Amino acid sequence: MRPSKQMNFSRRSFIKTSALASGGMLIGFNLFNSCKSDVKMPVDLSQLNYNDFNAFIKISEEGKVTIFAPNPEIGQGVKTSMPMLIAEELDVLWDDVYVQQAPLDTENFTRQIAGGSQSIRLAWTPLRQTGATAKQMLINAAAAKWGVDASECSASKGVISHKDGRTLGYGEVVKEAAALEIPEEVTLKDPKDFTIIGQNTANVDIDEIVTGKPLFGLDYSEEGMVYASVLRPPAFGQVLESYDDSAARALPGVIDVIIIGDKIRKYIDSGKSNWSFVMSPSDKVVVIANSTWQAFKGKNAIKATWKNDSKLESTDDQDAQLLAILDGNDFQTRRSDGDVKKAFAEADKVIERTYEAPFLPHNPMEPMNFFANVTPEKVHLVGPVQTPEAAAEVVSELLGRDIGDIHLEMTRMGGGFGRRLYGDFVYEAAEISDIIKKPVKMVSSREDDMTTGVYRPASKYCIAASIKDGKVTGYHLKEACINGNMYGLIPNFFPAAAIENYQVDSAHYNSNVTTGAWRAPYTNFLASAEQSFFDELAEELGVDRAQMHMDLLEKAKNNPNPNIDYSPERLQGVLKLAVEKSNWGKTEDGVYQGLSVYYCHNSHVAEVADIRMENGVPKVEKVTCAVDCGIVVNPLGAQNQAKGGVIDGIGHSMYSDFGFKDGVPVSNNFNTYNLIRMGQTPQVEVHFVDNDIDPTGLGEPTLPPVGAAIANAIYKATGKRLYKQPYMSHLKLDKVVG
Repeated sequence: MRPSKQMNFSRRSFIKTSALASGGMLIGFNLFNSCKSDVKMPVDLSQLNYNDFNAFIKISEEGKVTIFAPNPEIGQGVKTSMPMLIAEELDVLWDDVYVQQAPLDTENFTRQIAGGSQSIRLAWTPLRQTGATAKQMLINAAAAKWGVDASECSASKGVISHKDGRTLGYGEVVKEAAALEIPEEVTLKDPKDFTIIGQNTANVDIDEIVTGKPLFGLDYSEEGMVYASVLRPPAFGQVLESYDDSAARALPGVIDVIIIGDKIRKYIDSGKSNWSFVMSPSDKVVVIANSTWQAFKGKNAIKATWKNDSKLESTDDQDAQLLAILDGNDFQTRRSDGDVKKAFAEADKVIERTYEAPFLPHNPMEPMNFFANVTPEKVHLVGPVQTPEAAAEVVSELLGRDIGDIHLEMTRMGGGFGRRLYGDFVYEAAEISDIIKKPVKMVSSREDDMTTGVYRPASKYCIAASIKDGKVTGYHLKEACINGNMYGLIPNFFPAAAIENYQVDSAHYNSNVTTGAWRAPYTNFLASAEQSFFDELAEELGVDRAQMHMDLLEKAKNNPNPNIDYSPERLQGVLKLAVEKSNWGKTEDGVYQGLSVYYCHNSHVAEVADIRMENGVPKVEKVTCAVDCGIVVNPLGAQNQAKGGVIDGIGHSMYSDFGFKDGVPVSNNFNTYNLIRMGQTPQVEVHFVDNDIDPTGLGEPTLPPVGAAIANAIYKATGKRLYKQPYMSHLKLDKVVG
C-alpha cells in the first residue's frame, strides 16, 4: 500500500493560525524560533520503525503511534475523526499519532463504507474499545515487567506509571504487550475526561492537500501503467452496434483499442444481486494510451454507431409519468395511523400541494477513475471508492477469481456525494486490465462523468393536510419517484406521531436511466417539500411557524405509542437554538426569514435562512444552523461538514437543473450545469447542542432542511410560493413584497 505521508511537522511547529472577524485566516511565522541553531527538527513519524500491535495500531520504540483509518475518506473527515476515537482511549498525545489509510480488510475491519453518515455513529464504541484494550494490555505488560499488580499502574500521554514513581513508555513494552491475552472487559473514559475528542483537530491530510502531494486516485501511478478512456453509449437506452477505430489508432500515444462489456453482461444475466452494481449492458469501446490526454483524444476519434435497445426517455415524458402516478391509486402504503380519509371528509378545509425536483448528477471535483492490475497471482485495485468491499466482491465474480485474490487499496477521494457508492468505474478498470494484461488506470472526463454516470432520481411529492377547528387533523404524503422509493425509516420521521391521522404512500416507475443515492437520499428533497408545506399550514392557521412546530412536537412527545425514529425533545432543542441564534422574527427591515426543522441520518437540525432582495432577485445572506448530533468528535471538522452541507443544499435547490432529451443528458459540463458560485455563497453560522449523547451522522443532515428555509424566506420577500426546484428557474416575480 502506498501510505499517505504525515503532516509536515516542521512547518506546523512554526506556523500559527487564527480566524479573523471577517472570516479570513491570519498566518504568522515565528522566524526567531525557526532560526535557532539548537532547535531540534520534529520527527517525521512516517519514517519510524513500528511494531504491529493489532490491526488498528502500531507503536514505535520511541512511543509514537500509527493508527489505521479503516473507512474511505471522501472529505467527511473520518480519516481524522475515527483515529481520534482510538487515540483518546489509548491515551496518547495526538501530536505523536501518524494516521495511515487502511486497505480493504474484511477479516480485521467491519463496515468499511462511506455512506449514510454512519461511520462515527457505528464506530463510536468499537474504536474506543480498541484503544482502551490496547492501553490496558500495555499497562499489563509494564506491570508484568515490574512484577506488580496492574491495578497499581496507570497510563497517560503514552507513558505507564507505577504508584512508586517508576515509568515506562509505550514503545518499551509494545512487543510484550502484543503477545498478551486480550482483556475481555475494559473501562471507557467518561466524556468529561476526554482530551482529544471534542478538540479542534486539523485534517490529517491537510499538508498533502494544500501542497499538491500525491493523495487522490488521480495521483496514483505504477511503473508500466497505461491509461484507458471508455466510450460509453451517448443516450440511455442505446447500445453499441459498430465502430471504426482507425483514426484513433493513428494518433500519437494510442496503444490499442479494445471492447469491454461481455463480463458485465454475464454478471447481469447471472441474477446475482449487489446494490452497488448499476451499469449499462452495452459493449463499450476503450482506448489504451500512454497518457490520459492521449486516451481522451483517441476516444474522441472513435466513430461509433449506436442502436436503440429500449425507450429513449425525455424529461417531459418522465414528468408526465410521475404526475400520473400521483393522480393514480397504485401505491404502497408505508405507514398509516388513524383514519386519514375520515379526517379529510370531516375537515373544514383540505390543503394539497405538489412539489417537484429534477434529476441531479453528483459532480465530485475528482472525476471517476481507478487503477487495476490483474495478474495470475492477484488482482490489485487502487482508487477512490465508497464501497470497497462490495466492489471487491463484484470484481471477484466478474473475473472468476477467489475473493482472497482481490487486494483493494483506498485513496482519498475528491468528493463522492454517493456517486462512488457505485463501482462501475472499478469494474471497467478490472475488465480492461484483465484483457490487456497490464496495469491500467481508467480515467473519466468531466463530460463522461456528467453524461454516463449515476443520478439522483427525479421525484415528486403530493402533500395534503386537513384542518378542523383551527387544528391540523390529518396528513397524507404521496411519493412518486424513478427506479425506487424512500427507504423504510423515513415514514417514521416527523410529522409521524405529531398528527393523529397520518399516512405515507409511495410508488415508482422503472427507467433505463441509472439512478442511485445522492447526498441525503430522498430526504434531500422531501425535507424541502414537507417543510415548505408546513410553512403554508402555519400561515393558513395564523400561527407563528416556530410555535406551530413546537406544538406539534409536544403532541409527539405525549403520544403513548409514537413508533418514531426521531426525538421530539431533541428537535425542539435545535428549534429553540436556531430561533435564538437567528434572532427569529426580529430582523432589520429588508431581511426576510424562513425556517425549516428536520431529522435524518440520526441527527436533528433546524435552520433559518435570511435573504435580501437585490435588484429584484433574492440573495441568501445568511443561514443559521442548529445541530444536535450528540458528542462532537472534532468541532473543526464538524463545522466544515455542517457548513458544506448547507452550501451544497442551497446550490442545488436554487440553481442546479438536469434532464434528458431522447435519452441524452442536456448538460455535460459546468458551462451548462449550474453549481453554486462563490458570490452566491452566504455566511453560514453553525451551533451545536452540547450534550453527552453518543454521536450521530453529520455528513448529510444539514443539507435537506435548507431548501425549505430558503423557499419560505423567498415567500416572505416576494409573496410567491415555490413548488419546483431549482427555485431560480421557476421564480417569476411580478412584484416584491415589502
